[in-house]
Amino acid sequence: MKHLTTLLICLTISVTSCQTNKNKTSSQHTQVTTPPIEVPLENGMAKAYFASGCFWCVEAVYESVNGVSEVINGYAGGHSENPTYQKSNTGRTGHAEAVEVIYDPTIVSFKTLVDVYFGSQNMTQVNGQGPDRGSQYRSIIFYQNDDQKTIIVQKKEALSSQLNVTVAAEVYPFQKFWIGEDYHQNYERLHPNNSYIRNVSIPRLRKFQNKFPHLLKSTH
Repeated sequence: MKHLTTLLICLTISVTSCQTNKNKTSSQHTQVTTPPIEVPLENGMAKAYFASGCFWCVEAVYESVNGVSEVINGYAGGHSENPTYQKSNTGRTGHAEAVEVIYDPTIVSFKTLVDVYFGSQNMTQVNGQGPDRGSQYRSIIFYQNDDQKTIIVQKKEALSSQLNVTVAAEVYPFQKFWIGEDYHQNYERLHPNNSYIRNVSIPRLRKFQNKFPHLLKSTH
């Protein structure tokens, strides 16, 4: 996801050189200290919230995971009301492109979803993923209670120690998820020939699938 200029550049498959969204000034975020809001189960299904770059990409990754019933694209982590794609893309709303993952906790745990999160991105990239640059593409992982926060922090610290890297993901208490525009939902599935989907989203999905085959939904 990107401005028209990015899409045109990505047509040339020069993915790694895409340099749009130069909204660096809003990359300095104050850590949220308000208590998290816990989303109750609904018909036995739980919800989790993640941001790690283009939500088209993240949606496709989580929808391939066994136990996940649906993924919704939207915005979270910011300070403005009623964010839109156009507003968030300025980098001035504080929001990042995020997903709401609806899952069956008897099949897949929150801990596993966190493993999927870190395992499906470049965890060291600050303010973006791949060609998408700007605070609206930064990585944020949201917790709804102390147990989830512990899982996230322990995983982040373990990865940092094991790989000797700085993990860029911010850790926020969940407050609110704003559902994105209809045309952003199921984007990869509905637009398989889109140049960005072919050159960025699908390779990212395939890389994740090859890394975690045991977590994928059965194709039979």
